[in-house]
Amino acid sequence: MITLVRWAVAYVFVVSGTMKWMNQELADTFIQLRLPYPEQLMMAVAVTEIVCGFLILINRGARLAAIPLMGIMAAALALTKIPLISSGFMNFAFGARLDIVMLLLLFVLFNYNGKMK
Repeated sequence: MITLVRWAVAYVFVVSGTMKWMNQELADTFIQLRLPYPEQLMMAVAVTEIVCGFLILINRGARLAAIPLMGIMAAALALTKIPLISSGFMNFAFGARLDIVMLLLLFVLFNYNGKMK
């Protein structure tokens, strides 16, 4: 079962990181966040997502690879999803669903000790 979790998490992050390289709309989103050096930050996030996603996929350092990805997901929630609460809880819940699920799955990978409980 944990293998399926790893594959699903790896898929999401490798695709997400790759799209950050290829999609100008995502670059525009980073610019609108008013973060310092948005293009460089987006590329750093993309590389982190691809590398950590691949490490999770091949199960090499998956526990450690989950740490920066949890940081990325927490930042994504704080910067892009928490503001949705002002338009209603259900708008927030809908907009944040993937972020929350990925954060929980990363937590599972981080805490997995080789035994299913």
